[in-house]
Amino acid sequence: MKTEFSRRLAVGRIGAAGREMEIEADAAERAALARRFGLPAIHALSCRYRLTLGRRDEVLAEGWMTAEVEQECVLTAEPFVSVLTAEIVARLVPAERFREDEELDPEAVDEIPYENDTIDLGELTAEELSLALDPYPRRPGAMLPDEIGHVDVPPTNPEGAEDAEEGRPSPFAGLAALRKDDT
Repeated sequence: MKTEFSRRLAVGRIGAAGREMEIEADAAERAALARRFGLPAIHALSCRYRLTLGRRDEVLAEGWMTAEVEQECVLTAEPFVSVLTAEIVARLVPAERFREDEELDPEAVDEIPYENDTIDLGELTAEELSLALDPYPRRPGAMLPDEIGHVDVPPTNPEGAEDAEEGRPSPFAGLAALRKDDT
């Protein structure tokens, strides 16, 4: 599988003392990831990793990801820039020993299979970026206009037709008017 941001490392190059690595996506890789995640742009993406070789070729990857992404506000559709950070902890396991548990423990370290004695820290970083993205991004300070969600319905009865807190017609006043029309 071809990935947009690939930083492959042979497990044998980690060594008994472990290894530290820093990876950074270039402009073409960031543009490809932005298309993959439906973002206007990714301005920066990098991750520092501490890799520790475990028993039976398992690799513990601990990292700190930082990204600067451009998103569209769900309220105003205006683009804005977000700075994201995420701590990454994953156990990379040879594919032949990887098993998908039926009962997932949300507190457990994620296990990710790898093949051919090679892990891909770029793809791991990209997947963590996708998890860090807000599915409903809002530009700071963005608010819905007052007109949205407001319905002008004449009150059907003067008592209780207005919301006591807001002085606006109750949303149930419109339903009451419809019910009267049916009877």
